[in-house]
Parts: sequence; C-alpha cells; structure tokens
Amino acid sequence: MTTSPWDIQAVRATFPALSLRDDGKPRIYLDAPGGSQVPRRVVEAMTRVLVDSCANEGGPFRTSQDSDHILAGAYQAGAALLGAAADEIVYGLNSTSLLFHFSRMIARDWQEGDEIVLTRMDHDGNVGPWLIAAEERGVTVRWLDFDPETYEYRYEALDRLIGPRTRLVACNHASNMFGTINDVARIVAAGKAVGAVTMVDAVQSTPHIPVDVKAIGCDLLACSAYKFFGPHAGVLYVRADLRDRLVPLKVRPASTDMPWRLAPGTPSFEALAGTQAAIEHMAWLGEAFGGVEASQPLRTRIVAGLQAATAYEAGLMDRFLAGLADIEGLKLFGIASHNRLDARVPTFSFRLESRTPQATMEHLAAQNIFGWAGDFYAHEASSALGLRESGGVARLGLSHYTSMAEVDATLDALARLAAKS
Repeated sequence: MTTSPWDIQAVRATFPALSLRDDGKPRIYLDAPGGSQVPRRVVEAMTRVLVDSCANEGGPFRTSQDSDHILAGAYQAGAALLGAAADEIVYGLNSTSLLFHFSRMIARDWQEGDEIVLTRMDHDGNVGPWLIAAEERGVTVRWLDFDPETYEYRYEALDRLIGPRTRLVACNHASNMFGTINDVARIVAAGKAVGAVTMVDAVQSTPHIPVDVKAIGCDLLACSAYKFFGPHAGVLYVRADLRDRLVPLKVRPASTDMPWRLAPGTPSFEALAGTQAAIEHMAWLGEAFGGVEASQPLRTRIVAGLQAATAYEAGLMDRFLAGLADIEGLKLFGIASHNRLDARVPTFSFRLESRTPQATMEHLAAQNIFGWAGDFYAHEASSALGLRESGGVARLGLSHYTSMAEVDATLDALARLAAKS
C-alpha cells in the first residue's frame, strides 16, 4: 500500500469555514473538542435533504422514498465507522440524550444491593444518566479513579471495584479534559467477566483514531457527529445480544424491528445525511492520503483515513507540546511525553500562572484564536484536581485540518500573554 504525503492545503480546502476572516484576521479553530468544523460535503448533503427530500420515511412517494435511502445509508455508514452491523446502530440528538434514553432500559432490572462502576475521568454525559438510574434503583456506585500525576486510570483497582453484583461498567475511550487514550478493552474485559453491561464513551476518540467495537468488546459505545466533522447528532452502538434483551422505550405503533425498535423518535433526516457525509470525508482521507482505492469497502477507507490523520496530528502534537514546555508558568494537565503521542489525542488543557482560564481564552479570542475555558462537563475530573471552583482549565484542540502555522501562531500568542504576567 502506497500512501501519499499529507497535503494540509487540500484538506483545508474541503472546509468552507477555514477560509473565513474577521476584520482581516483569519480564524484559528482550536475548539474542536467541543465541536469540529464541517466539510463542504456535509453542508451540501444536508441542504439536498431539506430542499429535495424533505419528508418522513415509509411512504410510497418520491421524497419519502428518498428518506428511506437516507436512513439506510446513514446506518450503513455508522456501522462502517465503528466496525459494527447496521442493525446495531441507533441515532439520536447527541450522545448524552441517547444515554439518558438507554439508561432507563438498562437499569430496568437493577435491584437494591447491585453495583455499578463509573469513572472520575468521564464527561458527565456518561456519568449523570447512570447516577440518576442508580439512585432510583437503590444501586451502589463505585468509582474508578485516575492518577493525578499520569492522567491515566488506576487499572490495578479494577479487581477491587468489579464483582459479582456489578451490573454496569462505564468508561471513556479518550478524555475530553486530559486527552488520554484509555485502555478501554481492559476495563470492558473486567466488566464482561462478571456479566456486567459495558459502556464506552468514544466522543473524543472517534475524530482522531479508528474505533472498533468488536476489538473493544463493549456492549454500548457512543460518539457524536458534531465532534467528527458532522452535524449535531449522536450515534450509539448496541451489541446485538444486548439489543435483543432490552425492553424498548417506544410508542406502541412503532415497529419492533431495527432501527425503529430502539430509536428515540423520528430522526433528523438532514442530520443523518450530514453524518454520513462526515464519515465519507474520513473515507476520502483514506483515498487521498491512506493509500486505498475508492473501490475498497467504506470501513477500510475510514480506517486508512484516520490512520493518516493520526500520523499528521502526531506532528502537530509534537510541535505544540514542545512550545508549551517553553512557556514559563504554564501547567499542562495531561500526558506531556513526546514519546507517548500514541497515548493521547490532541486535546490540551492547561493553566497559566496569575491568569484565569477565562482570561487566557479571552486573550486568544481577541486574536481570533478559538478555544474554551471551564471543565467541559468533566465534573469529576475537575473536582478531583481542585480545578472546578477556580475556573477549570483553558483547553485547545488540534485536528487534521489544523495547520502548523496555526499551532505556531497560538504558541506565540500564549508566550506573549505569559510574558505579561
């Protein structure tokens, strides 16, 4: 397989927003962990639906039949993205709403004295729904902590936390605060050994690395299209044997067949089309830079595309980490080793001495560099580090559409701010 060199200008040309300027200043989008930019094909796909095919599915007329095709295509694309079968995919508004919906079904048979295992590193979308369900059912919550020095889970605690009364184990694939890529297969295996349902939040990993639900072995896995270059939509993988055991929350006339069996109402057809287009963008990366032909299966092209993107992002991370290390008074919350780039995604949280995270982000925003300040719903993580009450952290995220020049401009802006302290 012959790969082509990464052409950042060709990649950026596919994203209309990257050419926008404000008062002559280019926009530098480093807010991707909270929501990525979208390729032109996503905009075009959604527009086509709203103009040419605006109808519900299931009817005999042309626009309704178009919606049938949109549904089928989106489910096939979601399956290819995650390494699943099309009838193991559920779409919803976002990952959090899907987990609230599914937590009701999964907790249905929990009993007082049962236990669940959650983590201190997760986005609260993979914590809050389970906490509420546990409280309602009288279930004990146990916590998997992370090491505040390494920003990695304390895996040695799994044997103590997981036992015969464990009904659910929920964890995250990559941290939305630290960027850590976690060994979710290890956590899932520990949960599966006692018959627990296993849930993985892959919202932060899906835009950066190939996700394979079969290799992970989980029962549930969630991601959000607006984090992987698509519109606001959530995608949930549900393992077939769990899917068939769940008593669905649905209106009585709804079909008992997938995808309607577990769907939380009528989907946004334009969001489905946009999500499929975002997934096809990843496949295009595989064709353009991953050495695979357009005739190869969609899954093959997606994996090749994300592998090519990962290699490019590693160079960005290396430069960014080196620059951060040179800024006096900056503390990074996450893996900083240049030899462990494969252990993180390009999400960076930090604080500058004598500057609040909000002030840091306002300084960057004044130079049209976009990023976030706060705890980003990583409620447990920010609390464990004593950061939540003091404004959290400043967070910047790189993507496969970020240029090295943008990295350098951001580092320069941070260095100048630090020098004023």
